[in-house]
Amino acid sequence: MRGISPSCRLRKGSVAGEHSLGEGGGKVFGLCPRKPMGRRSGWGYVLCEEPVAPVRHPLQRGRPSPRPRPRRWSWGNLRSKSVVSRGVGSLGTPRNGPKTSRAPAVPAPGSCRPQRLPPGAAGDTLWDLAIAEVEKRGNTDDDEEHVEVWEKSMLFMGNKNGGKTTIILRCLEREETPKPTLALEYTFGRRARRHNAPKDITHFWELGGGTSLLELIQIPITSNNLNSFAVVLVLDLSKPNELWTTMEKLLQVTRHHVNKILTKLEKTNPEVATEIKQRIQNTLQKDHPDYELIDPFPVPLLIIGSKYDIFHEFDSEMRKIISKTLRFVSHYYGASLVFTGKSEALLLKAHVLINHLAFGYDKSKSLSVDHSKPLFIPAGLDSLSQIGPPPASDSDIGKMRAKTPLELWKKVFEKVFPPKVFCDLQGTKDPAQDSQYAEYEVDVMRAQKKQELEHYKRNASKSWKEMDFGSDEVL
Repeated sequence: MRGISPSCRLRKGSVAGEHSLGEGGGKVFGLCPRKPMGRRSGWGYVLCEEPVAPVRHPLQRGRPSPRPRPRRWSWGNLRSKSVVSRGVGSLGTPRNGPKTSRAPAVPAPGSCRPQRLPPGAAGDTLWDLAIAEVEKRGNTDDDEEHVEVWEKSMLFMGNKNGGKTTIILRCLEREETPKPTLALEYTFGRRARRHNAPKDITHFWELGGGTSLLELIQIPITSNNLNSFAVVLVLDLSKPNELWTTMEKLLQVTRHHVNKILTKLEKTNPEVATEIKQRIQNTLQKDHPDYELIDPFPVPLLIIGSKYDIFHEFDSEMRKIISKTLRFVSHYYGASLVFTGKSEALLLKAHVLINHLAFGYDKSKSLSVDHSKPLFIPAGLDSLSQIGPPPASDSDIGKMRAKTPLELWKKVFEKVFPPKVFCDLQGTKDPAQDSQYAEYEVDVMRAQKKQELEHYKRNASKSWKEMDFGSDEVL
């Protein structure tokens, strides 16, 4: 330590003699006791520039003791707040003390009273140090580049009882028992891209009831979130006769609503509308051979074929027709395609593509197009040449009149799997009678209002019967 040697014995309340302060050339002539600061503060010392006479210790009575008990210097005794020197640039690093170098305060000549140091100086209380640390971190955060928080929205729709809720819970890593979706349900998920970074948020919407509640699609899709919106279509592979009808209705209504919003954005916010259209055009790279042959969906689309464990038991030719048809549809719309089931490995594959759309994680570059295995095809990695023609003979294709390739594939698929006429609302329980939605106060009030309604109907019917309409009255 520069300045006072730790081996020097300093006496409380007596002249210490002349001690060199190091390279600065200053000298210590005497020491004065310092009053305790705080509840746990001990007695300290003040170095003075001029010789001072022995002083009485504040706790002593009577005459001052000429030879107080000597005490070795330590950081607790010589506090940097009280140490005063002139001509010394730094007192060095004290033993077991903070490794900082701060300029000490300088008292008036001939004064032994310590001067207050600026905030943040060594020797401050714990609260002062904590405040200084928080201010330092705040200044550092202001200097750093602002990190943008990722916020997206996703709509899950598809066959009734197709496994949408199970996929969402698995993606959010929630150990919950899936319950049937009544209409339109909402949840959210958060992820941090790196340590100590703000968490990104994704809003998950789930449309229940299959195709019976199509008008609810317009609720989650708005002009405010269209630029960060994605659609996940879950198709039940175990019901091929309902597959095309469900897919066609849901995608048509969604596309019509999105195009309506884009038309409004062209007038109100043309920059956002242009950005969305440019993203649609960039679904495939311009050097892709099918760039001019596809019709990309206006928002990112992911098609998930669920219940693969049941689908795998189908006839090989049936599985091939369904797989090729879904490959064409997903490629035609610029979408990703994945088959999933109960196994953890298949759920993990769907999880990868969902995380890519929801939180911007890296998209997997793996590819699986073998019809005898679960399909996994990220958007843009398939082609019409690899998919091949529709699974039908040339004579049958010649007899089919289709205006677009999508319509041709539809007719070929429905010839093998005729569309089944079904009602999504059949077997739907009345939510008022469902025990999982039971609320005592609401149920009591509902029963009371029902009784009042029945009483009103009886009184109204009696009043109508008692009325006498004369023949001369004009109705």
